[in-house]
Amino acid sequence: MGFLRKRRPAPQLDSTLWPETGESWSPDGVTVKERYYNLAHAVILVFTSDDPTNIYCTVACLGCHFVSTGIGRGTYHQRHGLKDAAEAANAHATSCHALRRDLPARPDDDTVREQLHQWASNSRRMDGEIQLFLSDLDTSRLTMQRTSAWIETALQQLATDQPDLMRAEPCGYSGRLLFHASRRPN
Repeated sequence: MGFLRKRRPAPQLDSTLWPETGESWSPDGVTVKERYYNLAHAVILVFTSDDPTNIYCTVACLGCHFVSTGIGRGTYHQRHGLKDAAEAANAHATSCHALRRDLPARPDDDTVREQLHQWASNSRRMDGEIQLFLSDLDTSRLTMQRTSAWIETALQQLATDQPDLMRAEPCGYSGRLLFHASRRPN
């Protein structure tokens, strides 16, 4: 069993020597639920997207490249609830020796739009359309640093500009937009 690294006070460092490294960082598009620290004081975040329908948590280490949205069990991927995410963050904190590093810079809008285009393009299948879920972007939330509303607007514009790539339609019962990647051309 690992050591619980949560609730330890953040180390007091000279801010002129160390830029902010995650003790209070909460980028656009995420709600930080808990913070953990590894042995070298790198921060591990447990967060959800700002999408009010998303109840699942993502774990991401700001010292290394560890990101987890859940546990693969059999042929299914089980998403982290808060308790499972806390356990995953704690387990990572006890084994990670990464040093603190600078926070990812906020990319410009065109860069994020290109990431969304790549995501939609890579999601296409030969056997037909596939529904795209904003929760599939949870592992990219810290690098995109955009709200769910901004992402939905960008995806809607992408569907308008490139209908051969994807389409957007309102859900019949919730009114929310549903996104579908078009069938991959032969």
